[in-house]
Amino acid sequence: MELGSHLSTKLEPFVLNAKSAKGAGAAKLILDAVSAQGVYFFAELLDAPNIQELANSEQHRAHYTLLEIFTYKTYQDYLQQRVALPDLSPAQTTKLKHLSLLSYAMQQRVLPYSYLQTNLEIPTIRQLEDLIIEAIYLDIIRGRLDQKEQQFEVEYTIGRDVPHESITEILTCLEHWSIKTASVLETLDSKLVALAEHNASRTREDAEHEETLNVVLKEVAERVREKQNANKRSAGAAGGRKDMRDEDGMDVDESGGKNKKAPQEVKRVRRNRM
Repeated sequence: MELGSHLSTKLEPFVLNAKSAKGAGAAKLILDAVSAQGVYFFAELLDAPNIQELANSEQHRAHYTLLEIFTYKTYQDYLQQRVALPDLSPAQTTKLKHLSLLSYAMQQRVLPYSYLQTNLEIPTIRQLEDLIIEAIYLDIIRGRLDQKEQQFEVEYTIGRDVPHESITEILTCLEHWSIKTASVLETLDSKLVALAEHNASRTREDAEHEETLNVVLKEVAERVREKQNANKRSAGAAGGRKDMRDEDGMDVDESGGKNKKAPQEVKRVRRNRM
């Protein structure tokens, strides 16, 4: 569930009652709204016509100003106008400090304890941590208490209402953000296109390299086969010549042997005659 999503409908009963409440009744409605548990958004009530009339009432203007503070200001703003405003109950004071914590958390992610103690007028660290823990349990902020570094690290916070005069500034910031985002997206798109082209070129080069390599390997294989065949033919021719030489040698030996035997036979004939 999204942080604070259950709080969006808490103000509705007060907005409905504001349609009929006037004067003192509208002023009391404001006090009831800022005291109500779970009510942290007040802009819709502040914009109600009967509540807007209080801004022009000398008697009830202070209640309208108090609602403005709870809508988008902080505890320090209340202290600066405290003399002219209604006194706060303990529950109202705690709620306004919670709302102030949200405002500070929207401005910076790490909140030193000393900064919060000064702006929320909380004398001890224990009391400050209790206030933050209570806000976490109310599901209006998330973060981590770092006692060693004496700071609160904000992870997430619900938003707060903003005054009408700030809407133009917010829209301007959003427009600048939109322009920068579009520029970043355009840059990313161009880089993606360039990367795709590079990858396609690399793929073509790899394919050409592989094709060339295959051709070279085929040529090398053919040359190896040709050389092997040539060696076989050379070996066959050399073997034939050797066989011929062996046969010639045998003929010479046979004729020579016969000649050697002839003189011996002649000698034996001569001895018989004698």
